[in-house]
Amino acid sequence: MKDLPQLHQKKVLVLGLAKSGFTAARLLHKLGAFVTVNDSKPFEENPEAQELLNLGVTVICGRHPEDLLDEGFELVIKNPGIPYRNLLIQKALEKNIPVWTEIELAYRISEAPFIGITGSNGKTTTTTLLFHMLNQDGKSPLIAGNIGTVASGVAEKATADHVIVTELSSFQLKGTESFRPHISIITNLYEAHLDYHGSLEDYIGAKKKITENQTAEDYFIYNADQQMLVDHAKTVKAQGIPFTLKGRTEESISADSEFIYWQGEPLIERKRIMLAGEHNLENILSATAAMLLSGGTKETIIRVLTSFTGVKHRSQFVGEWQGRRFYNDSKATNELATKSALEAFSDNIILLAGGLERQHSLEELRPYMNRVKVLVTFGETADRFAEFAESCDVPTVIKAGLMDDAVEKAVSQSSPEDTILLSPACASWDQYESFEVRGDAFIEAARKYTEANE
Repeated sequence: MKDLPQLHQKKVLVLGLAKSGFTAARLLHKLGAFVTVNDSKPFEENPEAQELLNLGVTVICGRHPEDLLDEGFELVIKNPGIPYRNLLIQKALEKNIPVWTEIELAYRISEAPFIGITGSNGKTTTTTLLFHMLNQDGKSPLIAGNIGTVASGVAEKATADHVIVTELSSFQLKGTESFRPHISIITNLYEAHLDYHGSLEDYIGAKKKITENQTAEDYFIYNADQQMLVDHAKTVKAQGIPFTLKGRTEESISADSEFIYWQGEPLIERKRIMLAGEHNLENILSATAAMLLSGGTKETIIRVLTSFTGVKHRSQFVGEWQGRRFYNDSKATNELATKSALEAFSDNIILLAGGLERQHSLEELRPYMNRVKVLVTFGETADRFAEFAESCDVPTVIKAGLMDDAVEKAVSQSSPEDTILLSPACASWDQYESFEVRGDAFIEAARKYTEANE
């Protein structure tokens, strides 16, 4: 870990705890800063604050005093989820006090280079896939960021022999200043998080910060099928590495219906790749390009692509039984996510869908419902899903209770070559405490069948 002399005996405010705030506060204290933590959770219910107080950190809990910034702070590190309209953040900016997220702190202390991955969709899959590739190739990767591991905690332990593969949200990137990944990836950009950013321009601007400090020694991997990113690449100093799904090209990485190509040469047949779906092909191309730029071997890439079954609960291949393939896409808590899942499979889908009633329209799914031969529906939206499926002429519609019942009914209606897909298009809270618990219930029910093949 690099020392930061500029923080010695400097007053730093950490706004918001959770994992990232706690890790940053502990690290800043270790670096010799005078740290104050401010968190909304009451002290008696806040074990992180209690631990920091025992270390000698000043802790203010249960409220956000409006005069807090009168204490002479020289830096604010905020939890990524706190919006910039927060009064304390606004006051800090008015006073020209730098406001970072802990990603900036991670970069400044790290001895290891970063690979930064962002985009509206596909960040987690790309990050996980690339990590597996690098790990299988002996490149000593560490994984961090929005994927669930606090980047500054990872950077504290990293050495120059490591590489930190980092998933980055717009919330995290907006609070960066000097962050410079050696390889940056933007998988795609769509309208998102406008409630936080206030405008599409602010959201896209935050995403583009991933390339802001890159130089000609660095690489920028981007989606050449989006004109916005093609235009952005022209303004970036890093070497541009475009990827496209629209057919074979001689430059960089590309794909057609048969192969993935690197610099125009076939790399792997698409039918050998375990990770299904056109949306995942963007993730595969960007991860593969980053792997090759990192010195990874084609043999390792092929080995991983023919075995990697996806991130848990995101179009995750669970197993096979008598020609039926089970996929867990419990993370699909809205119709757009389920639309992407249905796009990944051509036909013979037995779809398990339903959950918390939020009165969302289901019309985005209509063009893809002709791929569904059976709908098994459950939860608060069961009746509405059944009516919708019947209006789409889905041949068989069945209502179920909990997941074990849904899987049993799905299997009873299935034939060899069918895809049994959990992609609910709804949140889980009517029946399960989280989409993870719902997905685990699906996996457990499916394994009653798939374990017979093991």
